[in-house]
Amino acid sequence: MKQYFRPLVQVGPARPDAALTLAGGWGWFTHVEVLERGRAPVVTSADQVHGDLDALTASRAAIAGLGWDTPHVMGILNLTPDSFSDGGQHSGDAATAHAVQMVQDGAAMIDVGGESTRPGAETVDPQDEIARTAPVIEAIRAAGIDTPVSIDTRKAAVAAAALDAGADVVNDVAGFTYDAALAPLCAYRGAPVCVMHAQGDPATMHHDPHYDDVLLDVYDYLDARITALTDQGIARDQIIADPGIGFGKTLDHNMALLNRLSLFHGLGVPILLGVSRKRFIGTLGNEPDAARRGPGSVGVALAALGQGVQLIRAHDVALHTQAIALWRASVAHRSS
Repeated sequence: MKQYFRPLVQVGPARPDAALTLAGGWGWFTHVEVLERGRAPVVTSADQVHGDLDALTASRAAIAGLGWDTPHVMGILNLTPDSFSDGGQHSGDAATAHAVQMVQDGAAMIDVGGESTRPGAETVDPQDEIARTAPVIEAIRAAGIDTPVSIDTRKAAVAAAALDAGADVVNDVAGFTYDAALAPLCAYRGAPVCVMHAQGDPATMHHDPHYDDVLLDVYDYLDARITALTDQGIARDQIIADPGIGFGKTLDHNMALLNRLSLFHGLGVPILLGVSRKRFIGTLGNEPDAARRGPGSVGVALAALGQGVQLIRAHDVALHTQAIALWRASVAHRSS
């Protein structure tokens, strides 16, 4: 039976000599939770594990110039008319100005998207998606912004146009399963990628999602997709993994993933978490207005940092960067 090792991450200054550093970052661990399908979890000392923990401890290579020994915020730039919380707010000069503001607020990457992936969203024609995204990426670069830019798309044609316009990273919410040409394009162009788990597509993913074991099912899916991407020529150390909170998952599914996020360090790649303003935050935080879910989004993000998550995707960049700075100073005992 396959075993999975989830590090029980700690971040305080009182670190035992035998503690192992998590992914070359700010977290460390002395114990792991051993998970198996159909069995109760068991906590054991890391030095008693009969398995390879190198994937948990190895430092992650830089991606688009970003090192992973400190957490980063990926600022969201939606160029869609129908995104769930900020649809229609950013286009033309306003989009460029918003990107500039997010960089000033501390965003380490800007994620540009031209197709809504909210539950029930319809597919956008590639040419329309290109018309929304490529000119804005060009304008961002023309404004002198050299911060890494990711293109949030499922389509090879859109990604190619974005890379031509100055994007650095391709972020696919479909896990590179929607367009067979997308992974080979990224390999050919040498573009780093973010691979996400989703059950179903945006139009149908909210219709009764089911898993045998959501935590291990999502882990195995991402592990398989990472292998598929490396088989197509994308370097493993240029891949970021995202468990896809809210994409074909119920509230209970989301909570199961968030409770044990540190498991995903076993993939051996940086982890991206996108929870900003999502419905479960409104449900648990009693806030029906998505634009007012910033505090709840920050709360989940800080909990994720405590499990070693390296990249937080966020609408409210200033809220997140300020909170992370104070978290690092007060909890992780770091002031920079």
